[in-house]
Amino acid sequence: MRRALAAASLVAVLSGCSPQPSPDTTVFAASSLKPAFEQLAALLEQEDGTAEVAFNFAGSADLVAQIQQGARADVLATADESTMTAAGLPATTIFATNTMTIVVPADNPGDVQTLSDLADPDLLVVVCAPQVPCGAATVRVEDASGVDIATDSEEGSVADVLGKVRSGQADAGVVYTSDVATAGSDVRGIDIPQAVNTVNRYPIAVLGDDPLARRFVDLVLSEQGRAVMRDAGFGLP
Repeated sequence: MRRALAAASLVAVLSGCSPQPSPDTTVFAASSLKPAFEQLAALLEQEDGTAEVAFNFAGSADLVAQIQQGARADVLATADESTMTAAGLPATTIFATNTMTIVVPADNPGDVQTLSDLADPDLLVVVCAPQVPCGAATVRVEDASGVDIATDSEEGSVADVLGKVRSGQADAGVVYTSDVATAGSDVRGIDIPQAVNTVNRYPIAVLGDDPLARRFVDLVLSEQGRAVMRDAGFGLP
């Protein structure tokens, strides 16, 4: 059973002091990880009836900002290495990779066929803001391809981009390949050529010394965890 996140301080953890006992383990994770991480938490909780994993899914930059402002987290997993570096956490492990793809509603009302179509100002196109990993990756795709995407809205997380496309508020968006893999039949993906695509490497770290946090990360890194990540559309390092 999942519990709501409780606001607490990470000061004791980051200073090396013993953390206060907690009824659950709190995992801060990039929004693109939601389907895979919830599946892994369910596996852990099934194996151990006393284990409880609570999640905070958001844009990676927002997660780091929350931690720096004192929010309690036992595990942090971001969608790129630079965001994790900003958190000042050297002890990280790369556990997954992701590439970018175009997402459109299932009926593709804008008749989007290629990346260059996203330069059409008549289309409603949403992307991630450049300060979050999915947005930084989109900028790299633009630079590599020479396509200037006619962006109508910049979102704080890839989940927000996908949500706008899924709800019909946008003709197209740029998201991670894994998001399309787990989004269902109401959207479809259009490949971005490998020659101009980019790869994000996902790091994960334990904050403090919570044993359940360590077990969760160990599960993510295990063969079982790798299989779940692969089925969710992620690449593996």
